Amino acid sequence: MQPSERDEIRDLLKRTAVALKQGDVPFALCGGYAAWVRGAPEPDHDADFLVAEAEAERATKVLADAGLEVQDPPEDWLTKVVSGGSFVDVLWRTCGHPVESDLIERAEVLPVLSVQMPVLTATDIVVTKLMALDEHYCDFSRMLPVARALREQVDRESVQGEVAGNPFAAVFLELLDRLEVVPKVSVA
Repeated sequence: MQPSERDEIRDLLKRTAVALKQGDVPFALCGGYAAWVRGAPEPDHDADFLVAEAEAERATKVLADAGLEVQDPPEDWLTKVVSGGSFVDVLWRTCGHPVESDLIERAEVLPVLSVQMPVLTATDIVVTKLMALDEHYCDFSRMLPVARALREQVDRESVQGEVAGNPFAAVFLELLDRLEVVPKVSVA
């Protein structure tokens, strides 16, 4: 990512968060930028926010009312906030499931580029990233630096329990064990 592109996405991330805050829409930063705030490498693409499915329409209206360019993509589980060549995804479904308010309520308010905003916990970041792995998207090379950076912040037993039904996630956890990134957790 070129410096101007990075500045553009960072600015859009901040403007989106401020609009959601001012509109009293509960939200949380998720994905690559949430991991970055917690010590992972900075992503080279978009930024992502979660809102509860029940807040999706209101969030879209709040963003548009704040003067942000909002686009409705063909996917029926997100909206996009666009500026130049950059975009921010505002998701109300993740991994095929509606975003519930408890996931957002667990988020911790942290400074992100000088803006205080809710950021998913490290455990929830890893779980949501692992649950996105499937036969169509299984890029361990993007996950490995995140897992390595967040390893001390993650409740490993919780992650293992949450992703147990996803064979791609289970294999990734085995990879972390074999690389000695994190010790293997045994769940009884």
